[in-house]
Amino acid sequence: MTEREKLLQLEQRMNEQVIGQQELVRMLIIALLCDGHVLLEGLPGLAKTRAVRELAHHVEGDYRRIQFTPDLLPSDITGSEIYQQNATREEDQFRFRPGPVFGNIILADEINRASARVQSALLEAMEERHVTVAGKTWPLPGVFMVLATQNPVDQEGTWPLPEAQLDRFLMKVLVDYPTKENELKVMQLVRSEQQQKYRQLADPQKAQVPTLETLMLSQQDIAACWQAISAIYVAPAVENYIVNIVDLSRHPQKISDTLAGYLSFGISPRGTLALERCGRAQAWLEGRDAVLPEDIKRVAPAVLRHRLMLSYQANADNCTPDDAVQMLLDAVVA
Repeated sequence: MTEREKLLQLEQRMNEQVIGQQELVRMLIIALLCDGHVLLEGLPGLAKTRAVRELAHHVEGDYRRIQFTPDLLPSDITGSEIYQQNATREEDQFRFRPGPVFGNIILADEINRASARVQSALLEAMEERHVTVAGKTWPLPGVFMVLATQNPVDQEGTWPLPEAQLDRFLMKVLVDYPTKENELKVMQLVRSEQQQKYRQLADPQKAQVPTLETLMLSQQDIAACWQAISAIYVAPAVENYIVNIVDLSRHPQKISDTLAGYLSFGISPRGTLALERCGRAQAWLEGRDAVLPEDIKRVAPAVLRHRLMLSYQANADNCTPDDAVQMLLDAVVA
């Protein structure tokens, strides 16, 4: 089985466990293939945590969950030095104890429940792939992915993420309510899982049921995917298409005065790189060796929605970031 076939099988299995969230599952897989981080936004109970847990279940490595709360401290994330009273040498008296960020897949649950000081503790880890504690730098694993969930920022008891941290997320994925048909399937799936769990608790020996062989992606598999995606061809015309989208976000008056009044700031160069990288991953998943404009359009909302800073006029006119992204895509000829 090739690496691409493994990823497609992983997508299929995740869709069986996270019902009705196909776009969420595809974007998580693309982020894994792009070695990037994802911000998931949605109301409680929409399977954000379940989707992350299912992805981690099929990836070799350590899965860590950090529950963000108002009293969380930066050292609770990065780790800290502890004093060893019985150390024989003076330099051994302090020993670094790694925090939960030293894992492969990190679930930062309800990240906007903590203060900005705590949120910023992830900045260095997400961008530089290491943390600095007491003047010493400690590298993070090669496969390192932060999947952060947040409730809508207008809910009580939340702090909006700083722009600098938002830009470090490769994607922002919006998770919405499932359809009635999918919600019925969710109810049936959860009931079946509960029945199996209680059978095993009641009689572990008789309750053994055949299960599918666990599909496990090794870190070598992921590295091979990264290598294959890096070789996907991006034609000059597609490169210009990406750059034109980003440039128009910085000069929206070229499109219309309306859009110019809606955008306070455009997309950063990090957004340009993310759009191109995600486009290559999307093309690879579709079995192509070159990126098409359709690949860029598919990933553009998730890559760009959190990088556009909207004005008060946009909020007054009910213009969402996705609306602004669509206006940019409509204005650029592929």
